[in-house]
Parts: sequence; C-alpha cells; structure tokens
Amino acid sequence: MEEPRKQMVLIVLDGLDASGKTTQALVLCDSLRINGKTVCLRIHPSDDNFFGAKARQFLYSRGKSAHFASAIFYMFDIIRSIFLYSWRRYDYMIFVRYLMGTAYLPSPFDKIAYYMFALTVPKSEFMFFLDVNPEEADRRIRQTRSQLEMFESFEELKKIRYKALSLALTGNWRIINANRSTEDVQKEISRTL
Repeated sequence: MEEPRKQMVLIVLDGLDASGKTTQALVLCDSLRINGKTVCLRIHPSDDNFFGAKARQFLYSRGKSAHFASAIFYMFDIIRSIFLYSWRRYDYMIFVRYLMGTAYLPSPFDKIAYYMFALTVPKSEFMFFLDVNPEEADRRIRQTRSQLEMFESFEELKKIRYKALSLALTGNWRIINANRSTEDVQKEISRTL
C-alpha cells in the first residue's frame, strides 16, 4: 500500500537587499538536507529563465520604465516558480523573495500589487521578513557589491524598508531582526520551524 503524500512545507524568506535572505536560505537548505529532507530552493529573481533574467537586467538600469519592468518580470518569475515547482514532491520548498518585491513599486502601486499578488499565491505560516535597518543594509551592500542595483542606495533602502515593513505588519509575516549575526538569525528561524 502506498504511503500517503506528506504536505510540502513552504518557507518564505523576504526582506531588503542585504538582509541575509539567501544566506539564511542556504543554511536552512543544508540543515534540512542533512536531516534527510528533500528541499527545493528558489531564489528570485532567478537566473534560469527569461523572466528572472529580464528582472535582473532591469535592476541594473535606471528610470521609471526600468523600475516597472523589473517588478513585472520579477512577479512573472515568482509565478513561474510556483507553477513549475510547487506540485513536485519535496518536503520543503524555500522561496527567497516572494511578495515583498511589490514594495519596490512606487506608491500606491506597491500596496495594490501586494494585495492582488497575495490573493493568488500560496501562503505559509513560515513567512519570514528579515528586517535590517537601512544603515546596516547599505554597509553590507558597499562591502560586498561591485555594481549596485537601482534600489541599493541609502535613500531607496529607507523608502523600501518603510513600505515593506508596513506590508509585513498587515500580513502573516514573522518579522525577524536581521541586524544580528547570521547565527542568531538562523537560530530564531530554526526555533520557529
């Protein structure tokens, strides 16, 4: 007799640029795999498809049209990942960047896109918003990046953090202080799971 299929657990790691989303996802992925779990990790924008590649391309451009284009291609990249990977048999699916990409849109489009997008994509009790202050995000970006994306200035980080935090507070997000060490953030995420 075939064993019943377990429900896949969706984990979302979202936050500002340089909040540690990818780092935390990789640590979590390794930990789960060491414990014999199957894991699908999707980092957005993705490099393995047209939508993700275009979103990334526009992130290094300037102007309002590039701003909108990066957000639109980003949303299609997320939707593509949901359609292609959510039906497969994994114990865990980890998404890096999910709904909070809408915070990069100009107001009031950020809230409209967030709520419309939130109606259509799966939700989880494990949606983490890694909150890093703009000063720390800016410091990390300047230490690690040779080329800056359009949203990686101190002023943009301040605006986007304000918008993203207000969206996180209205949703089912677990807000984690990501100004701390990688280990401290990882321990908090693990305790929740």
